[in-house]
Amino acid sequence: MKIAVSGKGGVGKTTIMALLAGELRKQGREVLVIDADPSPHMAQTLGIGDTDNVRPIAEMGKLLAERAGKSQGSPFYNLNPEVNDLLRDFMIEQDGIRLMILGAVQTAEGGCACPENHVLRKMLKKMLLTAKEVVLVDMEAGIEHLGRGTVAGVDCLLIVVIPSKSGVRTALKIKKMADDVRIPQVYFVGNLIQSADDRAFLSKELGEEPIAFFPNSSAVRQAERDEQPVITVSEGLEDAPRLLLTKLHSTFV
Repeated sequence: MKIAVSGKGGVGKTTIMALLAGELRKQGREVLVIDADPSPHMAQTLGIGDTDNVRPIAEMGKLLAERAGKSQGSPFYNLNPEVNDLLRDFMIEQDGIRLMILGAVQTAEGGCACPENHVLRKMLKKMLLTAKEVVLVDMEAGIEHLGRGTVAGVDCLLIVVIPSKSGVRTALKIKKMADDVRIPQVYFVGNLIQSADDRAFLSKELGEEPIAFFPNSSAVRQAERDEQPVITVSEGLEDAPRLLLTKLHSTFV
C-alpha cells in the first residue's frame, strides 16, 4: 500500500503521517517514509537521528538529471529512469522505519526540482510491495505536487484539513486534482478538532465526512516544542491513529 499525505501548509500533515507510521509499526508492518516536502523535518518528527547519513536526492542533481534522461537544453525526460538502487543507497533505518528524503532546491533562483519529482513519480509507480510493506509519502503543502503528477503512483491520498474556510478551500482543490490524475482512493482527514461543531463543520463544507478526526492535542504540541519525536505521543489522541488505519484497511481488502 502506497499512501501520500497532502494538505494546506500548517495543517499538521507531517504529524499525522508520523503517528500513522508509528501505528503501522505497532501492527507489525514494514514502513518506508519518503519526505518529499521542500522543508523536510520528518526525521525530527519520527525521532530518527544521525540524519547526516541520509543523502537527500536533491543533492544528486547531475545523477538525477541523467536518470530522468534530460540532457542540457532538452525539454524531454526519459520515461523509465532506473531508480531501484535509490531505495538502497538513499535511506536510513531506525526502529523498523526507513526514511528517504527527497530534498529540494536549496538556494534562491536554484531552478526547479523537476528531475527529483520525476524520479519520485517513477519510483512510486515501479515499487512492488508485499502485504506487510507500506510506503508513506509526505508531500509539499498545497497543490503543486499534483500539478506535476508526482503522486500519480500512489494507491491512496490523505488530505489533511483543519476546521477553517481556507483549509477547506485548499482541501477541495487538492481533491479535485487528485481525482483528475485518477488516484484510486482519496480521503479527507480532520485535524486540530476541538468539538463536535468542528466535526460537523468539516463534514458539511467538504460534502462528506472525513475518514478520521485527530484532536487538537496538547501532548503533540508540547512534543514539537520540546523537539521530541511526535511518533511516541499517545496521550490525548483519542485512538485516532488506530481508527484511521482501521478505516484504510477496510478500503483495501
